[in-house]
Amino acid sequence: MDKVAVVILNYNGAEMLRTFLPGVVTHSAGAAIVVADNASTDNSVSVVRELFPQVRLLQLDRNYGFADGYNKALEQVDAEYYVLLNSDVEVTPAWLDALLSFMETHTDAVACQPKILAYRKKDAFEYAGASGGFIDRYGYPYCRGRLFDAVEKDQGQYDDICRVFWATGAAMMVRSESYWAAGGLDGRFFAHMEEIDLCWRMLSRGGGIYAVPQSTVYHVGGATLSKSNPRKTYLNFRNNLLMLYKNLPDAELSAVMRMRAVLDYIAAFKFLLTGHWSDFRAVLCARRDYGRMRGEYAALRKQNIEQAVVAEIEERARFSLLWQYYIKGKKYFSKLN
Repeated sequence: MDKVAVVILNYNGAEMLRTFLPGVVTHSAGAAIVVADNASTDNSVSVVRELFPQVRLLQLDRNYGFADGYNKALEQVDAEYYVLLNSDVEVTPAWLDALLSFMETHTDAVACQPKILAYRKKDAFEYAGASGGFIDRYGYPYCRGRLFDAVEKDQGQYDDICRVFWATGAAMMVRSESYWAAGGLDGRFFAHMEEIDLCWRMLSRGGGIYAVPQSTVYHVGGATLSKSNPRKTYLNFRNNLLMLYKNLPDAELSAVMRMRAVLDYIAAFKFLLTGHWSDFRAVLCARRDYGRMRGEYAALRKQNIEQAVVAEIEERARFSLLWQYYIKGKKYFSKLN
């Protein structure tokens, strides 16, 4: 068994592999490096074989998406710690050492993430993860360093190690035992929200999730689906609703889901009024498909509730982020509390 396996899930990312894999190999001494290819149609496989013979290549038989792609790959990796790393991440010297040292000395920690800065603007946090993630009462994710579209410059303001609600799937170290005990990523999500859902399950079972900013990486972001892609809008809305249904305590479920219905239709009509027709349809389709899929998740919801040992997760905010951001004008994480 390897101590640490850095696993990069790739789909048509040959150029990303050429650009960023050399740094991963150089700065991840002692770790197994694995590229799991999601049936790419570009020359990703030949790039790995020809340029990185020291990297283990796993070829999946089709594109399983981010969530189930990682499940299929990690089933074939024997390591105490997995590191899920996007192909568009530039790592730094000793990035892995800081994460591993923290996990080894904090037995309550089941997962952690480095500080994520933007590759193209390296003094700013990156949208997908920043310095650790949280969610509000209604399931809206935010980070230390990013609320909705307001991304802060990194001035060391979030350099303390901190318990968080979720660690980004762009660069997450997780105990393999904890990953599988919580059921792994939800393959039906395909992509988006899957790491938040996994972290929720691990937290409810008594684990701790942390941001460890002593480790820093730089993320390109948007390499698979651009931010404005209607497919991304659909997956984010649908998966967020499924995540809430799977994990919310019984006492909150009805009230939260009623409010989310109101908020989702407001978002949909905002898209409509601003001419974003495809995003408008994406939200409506997401809500329709959530209604169709909810029954499939009833047994899983029951299992999650029964296995929860934490009555209330402290890292889940009790306020509405929409209210704080749009009504009270709070654009920075440090202003929320």
